[in-house]
Amino acid sequence: MKLGAQIDDHTYEVEIKRDGSRISASIDGREYELEASEPESGVYLLKHENRVFEVYVSPDGMVNVGGHQLEVKISDPKRLRGGRGDAEHGDGTAEIKTAMPGKIVRILVAEGDEVEKGDGVIVVEAMKMQNEMKAPKAGIVKQIGVKEGDTVNAGDILAAIE
Repeated sequence: MKLGAQIDDHTYEVEIKRDGSRISASIDGREYELEASEPESGVYLLKHENRVFEVYVSPDGMVNVGGHQLEVKISDPKRLRGGRGDAEHGDGTAEIKTAMPGKIVRILVAEGDEVEKGDGVIVVEAMKMQNEMKAPKAGIVKQIGVKEGDTVNAGDILAAIE
């Protein structure tokens, strides 16, 4: 599978081949052999040269590796050819959901607020990391289903944007 990964202002060419838990990855021509597991949704353990890295991937594209938080945007050239891209949410409602259990730390918007795609909506703490859940599209915040201090489970709907 060939992908593009944008981190900050740089785009990397990524090719991934998977055979069970073994992964061969090429990133801008550098080769890596990894073993991977997903102990829970959004959490990955990657073993490379006898070192284990815990990687948390939030639904909003934030990736946390060893305490370093990065915003990673993945593009799949095959999906871009015939895909729906940003139109995926169309005129309908986009829901912001949690990828893992956590606690609501801050709510950054109110119902009725107008948001742009990528604006912060809610901050969730999971595994001692705070993750800002971002708006998947521009629109109006129609619902906030949680309040600060609430405990949430994986897959819970936190907010809806129309």
